[in-house]
Amino acid sequence: MNARLRFVFLGLIALSAAIATAAVMMLATGGPGPRPAAAGDVGGAFALTDQDGRRVTEADFRGRYLLLFFGFTNCPDVCPLTLQRIADALNAHPALKERLTPVLVTVDPERDTPAKLKEYVGFFGPEFRALTGTPEEIAAVLKAYKVYAKRTELPGSALGYTMDHSSLIFLYGPDGAFVTAFDPTLDATALGNEMERIVR
Repeated sequence: MNARLRFVFLGLIALSAAIATAAVMMLATGGPGPRPAAAGDVGGAFALTDQDGRRVTEADFRGRYLLLFFGFTNCPDVCPLTLQRIADALNAHPALKERLTPVLVTVDPERDTPAKLKEYVGFFGPEFRALTGTPEEIAAVLKAYKVYAKRTELPGSALGYTMDHSSLIFLYGPDGAFVTAFDPTLDATALGNEMERIVR
């Protein structure tokens, strides 16, 4: 695949991810932008493995707000940019770090081992955690959290494949109830201000 065709191909992947994100945003919140929703609308129980190899469940995050983002370590743009926005928002509002845990859940469990995830989220800050699991466990979480993810082959690329996925940022309360979903295109200032307004 020549460079121009590869650029067009990756552009189509990005466009489909954006469309999927918009669709899930409408489903999760009833419209664009962050909005409150009833507990249980998006989410559910899970048992996964964290970046230190420990088994954790959703109950382990009780007592603090939980900020969930679904992505993968080989993501070339959306994932690192979104995680950096989250990091910048938290650094601009340090008090949030005492009340909120940001967590990356991989959509690529075949490649994202605990060790790889630990190294990856370490770039964004010590407060970040990451979760992986078997393909079956991740598939169940994606279904419960209404996250779109699909493997897309990349013929001729050393990567082999990429993951097309929606990229909302989900916020859950200390009781585990779904609070809202943030548009991943929010800049760090807007995201930090929204979280500061909600997380008390």
